[in-house]
Amino acid sequence: MLFSHPKDFTPVCTTELAEAARLKPEFDKRDVKIIGLSVDPSDSHKKWEKDIEETQKQKLNFPVIADADKKVSMLYGMIHPKSDPALTVRSVYIISPDKKVKLTITYPPSTGRNFAEVLRVIDSLQLTDQHKVATPVNWKWGDDVIIVPSLSDEEAKKRFPGGWKTLKPYLRVVKQPATSR
Repeated sequence: MLFSHPKDFTPVCTTELAEAARLKPEFDKRDVKIIGLSVDPSDSHKKWEKDIEETQKQKLNFPVIADADKKVSMLYGMIHPKSDPALTVRSVYIISPDKKVKLTITYPPSTGRNFAEVLRVIDSLQLTDQHKVATPVNWKWGDDVIIVPSLSDEEAKKRFPGGWKTLKPYLRVVKQPATSR
């Protein structure tokens, strides 16, 4: 998970970095590495880390890229074309082991990120990568899932011998396959 911050010493991002650090064990359980990014230099990051620890009572436990030359910011489209070119947008990128961006969520400056949602999406991505399923609206770990339409009923019988409920030919609901987090 790569998540960008417009610059150091921003109030909402201060709370987000602390929360990501608090949730690091949850990311670790999912084999997800956390990396932050800010366009400020690393000496500024070090000062900001002290503020984060003081105000949020949480020490950072993951790297924050110092993207002063904006190479990474430009590569991932983090600079909004109509805003201050010195500031990145506040985005979250989930990048799979095959180096493909699987999710991008961009937040306005006034709204803190929802890390429960980020973890839910990671759970969904990992589950759906392992099994031929999709996760429905508001899905949570353990809820029923949907058999992908590209899987024939014959193939589905092999994968899901316990059966499923067919609501429509394209909408087949099945218990979440057993898998570890």
